[in-house]
Order: sequence, then structure tokens, then C-alpha cells
Amino acid sequence: MAELTSLSPSRANDFLQCPLKFRLRSIDRLPEPPSLAAFRGTLVHSVLEKLFTLPAEERTQPAADELLLPAWGELLEKDPTVLELFAHEAEKETFFTTARALLQSYFTLEYPEHLEPAQTEKYVSTTLENGLELRGFIDRVDVAPGGEKRLVDYKTGKQPKPQYGREAKFQMGFYALVEYRLSGDLVHTLQLMYLGSRSVVRMHPSPADLDRTEFEIAAIWKDIVAAAESDRWRPRKSPLCGWCSFKPLCPAWGNTAPDTPEITRIVGT
Repeated sequence: MAELTSLSPSRANDFLQCPLKFRLRSIDRLPEPPSLAAFRGTLVHSVLEKLFTLPAEERTQPAADELLLPAWGELLEKDPTVLELFAHEAEKETFFTTARALLQSYFTLEYPEHLEPAQTEKYVSTTLENGLELRGFIDRVDVAPGGEKRLVDYKTGKQPKPQYGREAKFQMGFYALVEYRLSGDLVHTLQLMYLGSRSVVRMHPSPADLDRTEFEIAAIWKDIVAAAESDRWRPRKSPLCGWCSFKPLCPAWGNTAPDTPEITRIVGT
């Protein structure tokens, strides 16, 4: 049994990429094999979160390197199966070399010793008038002395070309909307930090931008509800299919998806 009562930016993007992928991940909740790229991203995020627990003068690149192994150990405790990603010790060494390079990239983009984040890994949640809960985690929230608020998200990949940057921008607009509904504050800056390309994208949302984001979320949710009510979760082929763990269950590739689990509750639009 499943319920459709909440939406995060990643799940919304799943539905836009492929409705069947959304269903298998969010309704069926099928297990997915661990991903090396995802695990590396989680590790780097964990280190950057821990970095800001140190006194300002100690937030250095060597300190970040020293935080890698403790963060690795904590993640392994939560999910020991990630060790299966490494067939040889050399692969693990390459993994750590890449993680250190991403942390080095971070230090070329800003000076953490000059920052005092209000919060890191902030969980946010708000419920719309139709009962839909919007939820997610913001990597970092900065508040300037004048009160201006900045939401920061770390990306361990490279900055995509403009035509492929919609997902990340939607994610940040989603968080700006949730933050506004929670605090009444119009976020001054949305900052995407692409460690893989050592680049930063900044956006300054307006009230009209928040309205557009809320309209887009409502449209996505309306389509999700329609798919649930008709039990029609259309697969959508794209270059991303090559990285999808659900491909062996996808009719678009000549395979058979399992029956949809019973959905016991769907909030309205």
C-alpha cells in the first residue's frame, strides 16, 4: 500500500523525466543498487557539513581531507553494501582521490573561514492548501548581517549546458518557495556550486518567480494524480535510460513492469 501526499524536488524531477520511474521509486519503492557517483556525492556533502562544525580558522582544505575517513566510516555503518561497489582496492583509492579533488574544488569557490551558516542540511516542509506536503533538504542556509538569506546547494558533477540545467534550477526555486512559506522571507540568492567544474550559478528569485514555481508544482502534481487515478505511468525514453536501474522492468525496452501497488490515499489538487 502507498500514499501520495508529499513531493520533493527530486521526485518531481523523476516524474518529469519518466512517470514510470517516479512510480517504481516513489510508489513501489523498489530497492535500487548503490551508485558510486551518488555515494561520492553523499560523502562530499557529509564532509562539507562537518567542516562548518569546526571553528572558522580551522576550516581548511587539510581539515576537510582529515574529515573524509570519519565521514566514510559513518556512511558505511549506515549501509555496508556500498563496499560492493569496489571490486579492487585500486578502485577505492581512485574513489578517494576523486572525492579529495572535489573538496579541493570547493576551496577554490569560496572561503569557509569567512562564513557562519545559519543552518546546514536543513530539512524543510510545508503543506499547500490542497494538502500536498512540499519537503526536502537544503544543503546550507546563509544569513547576511543585513538579513538577506542565501540558499546553497552543492553539486559534485559538472555544470550542465543551459538547456540541461532546468532540474537544478527547479530544485532551488522549489526551496525558495518553501522557505518563503515557512518564514515569509523572499530569499535573496540561490546558489548552485558545481564542484566538478569549479563553477557557481547564482539566481535572485522575485515574487513572480515564486508564483511560477508554485504553478509548475501544481501542474506536476495534477499530472501525478491523473496518472495514479488512471494507473497509466507512461515510460519515457531518453539518454538517461542507460543509467536507470529500472530498465529491466521498463516496457519501453521490451520488459514488463510489476502491477502498481494499491494507493490508499491521494491528496487533491
